[in-house]
Amino acid sequence: MRIGVDFDNTIADYEGVFHAAALERGLIDAALPTDKNAVRDFLNGSGRKDDFTELQGYVYGSRMELARPYEGVSEFVARARAAGHDVFVVSHKTRHPLLGPKYDMHESACAFLRDCNLAGDAAVPESQIFFEETKEQKISRAAALAVDAFIDDLPEILAMPGLPAACRRILFAPTGLSDERFEVCRSWDEVSVRLLGAAL
Repeated sequence: MRIGVDFDNTIADYEGVFHAAALERGLIDAALPTDKNAVRDFLNGSGRKDDFTELQGYVYGSRMELARPYEGVSEFVARARAAGHDVFVVSHKTRHPLLGPKYDMHESACAFLRDCNLAGDAAVPESQIFFEETKEQKISRAAALAVDAFIDDLPEILAMPGLPAACRRILFAPTGLSDERFEVCRSWDEVSVRLLGAAL
């Protein structure tokens, strides 16, 4: 089986990260709720949309060490590889932020994977890690890889035309999002049950 996996909010968990980074930069008060949407809505609502755009570049380009892998993703990759399956990371993000310093966000994401032992011969080979500039390029890459299953946190990605017709579309939704069009998994343990036939 050939398994494609998204990166942001599927492998990398940003819970509390944007709040911590915004505090570092003096953009918010500590009392603000810690989720990303609260930070975004506060900055956008106070006429500071560019501050949030720059904050995203700061997180994805310079402060990826604040993020962590979702629980179970490393074990899933190891189990899949041990069973002879191919695992690919296929994600989309611009290489450089739209505003602020020109961090290489592709390299920062790759470094995160290496630091978390998710990239390498025993995990996902670096030749099987792809960061594309657009959603359309991401889908084209997944199609070219002929993935049998694709795991993503965004329904809009899974609904895009272009994935192989027989590809299993798995919505990774730890926050409780539901979508009857897709197989929904709340954790990597559930992904393992669906794709590998056993819990982690």
